[in-house]
Amino acid sequence: MAAHRKPRHRSAGGRRARTAATIALAGAATATAFDGTGHAEPELTPAQVKAKVDKLYQEAEVATEKYNGAREETEAAQRRLAALQDESARKAERLNEERDALGHVAAAQYRSGGLSPALRLALSDDPDRYLEGAALAERAGSRQAATVTRVRKRLREIEQLRGAARVELASLTSRQAELKRHKKTITGKLATARQLLSRLTAEQRARLTAEGTAPGTQRASRAAGPGDGLAAPGTPVAAPHSRAASAVSYAYSKLGSPYVWGATGPDAFDCSGLVQAAYRSAGVALPRTTYAQIDAGRRVARSELLPGDLVFFYPGISHVGIYVGNGQMVHAPNPSAPVRVAPIDEMPFAGATRVV
Repeated sequence: MAAHRKPRHRSAGGRRARTAATIALAGAATATAFDGTGHAEPELTPAQVKAKVDKLYQEAEVATEKYNGAREETEAAQRRLAALQDESARKAERLNEERDALGHVAAAQYRSGGLSPALRLALSDDPDRYLEGAALAERAGSRQAATVTRVRKRLREIEQLRGAARVELASLTSRQAELKRHKKTITGKLATARQLLSRLTAEQRARLTAEGTAPGTQRASRAAGPGDGLAAPGTPVAAPHSRAASAVSYAYSKLGSPYVWGATGPDAFDCSGLVQAAYRSAGVALPRTTYAQIDAGRRVARSELLPGDLVFFYPGISHVGIYVGNGQMVHAPNPSAPVRVAPIDEMPFAGATRVV
């Protein structure tokens, strides 16, 4: 028995020794971490910060377009719900009027005592006048039956409207929850990007913001137009259609406007918001999101691009700009840069659409 107990005693001691060593190591690691020397996050170069921030902005823009789509669907659901409620209220008002009419008829019948037509004829002092009244009463009875039928129909219609309103309300609630999810994603990614950028000096941040801007556009006036040579060195290409030219002109007039996710102008924009506003100014209605805008017109090849065409980027079609010729576009890039002219080569090209 003694021989049997000794190994168990040694094993327990070994476990205690290992546990003590583990605790000591953990304590040392914790102390080192508090000293800021053990697990300090490695210092990122400006290029690494830019790469991380660009990725965060691109992910935020994906979420922004989903947010824009969900907001559009939310607003549509709100309009449908309001229309259903209005129609239901109108039918309920007519139903109440018809019920009042039936109530008056019922009260009159009650006051008359409900005598049978034969007895009332026998008791009448003027049988001829009674017969005229009986014919009128019969016609009134027919109208009463028609009113009852209308009341029943109205009740069915109101119940159907209320059922549709319940479905619409459920859809609206779901869309509102979706909006909150996308908003949380967007704000989280933008906050992380701001945190990364805060590690850089003001000069480094300014250099990153300026990257990708076409020659001359950093000093461009907001009132500049496509004829001012801002698109690229050389002669700007004229838009082939008056509405396309108007949209391009509007986009140039917004150079320098801040990027704000979800914004459609007139003083701030996100990428699809700028495109929508530019063509709205030209009398062309475009959908709100990049996913829908790419299908709003005729697809064109990159080699066939003309000023006014919409150019799309990234595999998920999450960014859009307005082509202005010479390989350049006007677009709202991200929160770190305002509306500006940039080469279409600065992002992965995904397709183009001509809307006029």
